[in-house]
Amino acid sequence: MAEPRSYQVGTLVYSRAALIQVMFWLLWGDFFFQLMESLPSLIPLQLRWEGASDSTLGWLSSLPPFIGFFLFPVVGVQSDRHRGPLGRRRPFLLWCTAPVVLGLVLLGAAKPAGRLVHEVLLGVGIPGLTAAGCTIAWIALCVAIWVVFNAYIVQVFSCLVADVIPREVLGTYYGLYRGVGALGSLVFNRWILGWAETHTFHVYLLVAALYATAFYLIVWQVKEGGYPPPPPKEAKRGWRDIRRYFRECFSHPMYVSYYVITFFVWGALVPMGYLVFFGTKAGQLGYADTLGLTLQQFGEVKGWTLLITIPIYFVSGPFIDRFHPLRCVLAGLGLVSVTYFFGYWFVQTAATLQIWWCVNQCAMAVYLVAVCALAPIVFPREQYGQFISANTAFGFICLVILNPVIGQYFESVRDYRRIFVLCGILTGLASLACILLIRFWQQRNGMMPPIAWVRGGRRPETPPQLN
Repeated sequence: MAEPRSYQVGTLVYSRAALIQVMFWLLWGDFFFQLMESLPSLIPLQLRWEGASDSTLGWLSSLPPFIGFFLFPVVGVQSDRHRGPLGRRRPFLLWCTAPVVLGLVLLGAAKPAGRLVHEVLLGVGIPGLTAAGCTIAWIALCVAIWVVFNAYIVQVFSCLVADVIPREVLGTYYGLYRGVGALGSLVFNRWILGWAETHTFHVYLLVAALYATAFYLIVWQVKEGGYPPPPPKEAKRGWRDIRRYFRECFSHPMYVSYYVITFFVWGALVPMGYLVFFGTKAGQLGYADTLGLTLQQFGEVKGWTLLITIPIYFVSGPFIDRFHPLRCVLAGLGLVSVTYFFGYWFVQTAATLQIWWCVNQCAMAVYLVAVCALAPIVFPREQYGQFISANTAFGFICLVILNPVIGQYFESVRDYRRIFVLCGILTGLASLACILLIRFWQQRNGMMPPIAWVRGGRRPETPPQLN
């Protein structure tokens, strides 16, 4: 009788049942994490409700990536080097969840808090301020608080997955991960978003409480294995550490080409952030016509796009394990770029918006699962947090640059339909970067395994990491 199969990652060894249990708790956390990550989509609406222009939205939207650019490399290296009774990842989840929740609750209270601040400032003799201006300043401050501590959550949660999930099932896990995350986003957009304008504080409070409960359960239920000791700290650090960080992360073009994909894909998120204004009545006076949906109707349309991608997420994981993440990343990006250009020509009504968005998000789903499965293959495991932080820094650079530029652009052209063209160009550039990544991969490791060979059940061995 054959022995039950076991799975190993680092010093952790799982039976099938134990692996399923770990995956359950991580996916449980991801559902509520995606609920929480949906809340920042309300920030542009909160700013617009206070009369903020596209330029103001663009400059304030550049604040989170600006903070993250400097903070994420610190977080990655810090968690890689940490050793403690809870491991090297879970302590950061434990410490940073409460401040994240506080920042979200304060964001939910922005409007009454802005009015209170305005009254206090008028009372102490500071004239020339408006309640709307104080509310916008309050939102900016709360966003900064949230970004600082959420940087730890985002980085450490992704690194925890790489530390506790065996590599041979990463594609399957990330397919489930994306599917469950889409369920969380579906719940928010289909049943919560419509309440945001009239019950803003309650929406923030409810989602923040659910998120906190889920992540404290992860800290309790998911165990980390042992890690080798980190490299000894040198007496003189500072610039030497910075030089080493840049040398290790940016010295090989294969790594850089991966970062460039992130740069352009994240860049496409900037114009897509204005899609809510194209779909609803939130456009400014003098702008080209929008679709004129209510916020509730827009949330329902977006909910359908999330619902239809859930089966794509679930089935694409094993598919990516068979056909190699690099092939699937390129295929997904190419389809995403094409569908963006189609959106410019064909989206005229709520129905055509829903059809286009569903097709676009199905292609995006393939890319998102594949790129998650690709990262642990490309980056060294012992420095995974460091390399993920470098990749994230590239994305943040793009957001810092593009957010004010795109805001000024829309204020100039006054036509939100240009969203589709901008996104198509940016994702097309990401496709070109993926072709370069494939070329550098093949120079390092030889040709990727033929599809038929992979389908036979054998997986290629993980190539040795670059020095």
